[in-house]
Amino acid sequence: QVQLVESGGGLVQAGGSLRLSCAASGRTFSLNAAGWFRQAPGKEREFVAAITWSAGSGYYADSVKGRFTISRDNAKNTVYLQLNSLKPEDTAVYYCAARYPPITAQAMGLVSSYHYWGQGTQVTVSS
Repeated sequence: QVQLVESGGGLVQAGGSLRLSCAASGRTFSLNAAGWFRQAPGKEREFVAAITWSAGSGYYADSVKGRFTISRDNAKNTVYLQLNSLKPEDTAVYYCAARYPPITAQAMGLVSSYHYWGQGTQVTVSS
């Protein structure tokens, strides 16, 4: 079992930046992948970015490529999401997710690929 706790959300103006953190605890040594998803009111949860735990390979949704960067610190069992050039349409609750078994790159962006989820952190971007 692994527990995930997100932090770092808040209110920011368009064009601004935030850094989200996802601290993992429990059986973290077996994790293979972690991801960030977001959900806006009335919309389905969507993929934002994901990273392989060992190699640190990153994957991004087209809507955030070039603006968001995912990274991880294995020593701290923490995954980060740097959000730059924020837009009002980035407003959502951002969730961290993780899984144990390895998966293909194609599956990294699927909600169903992840077994563990955090409680979410709100990001609000004002225009």
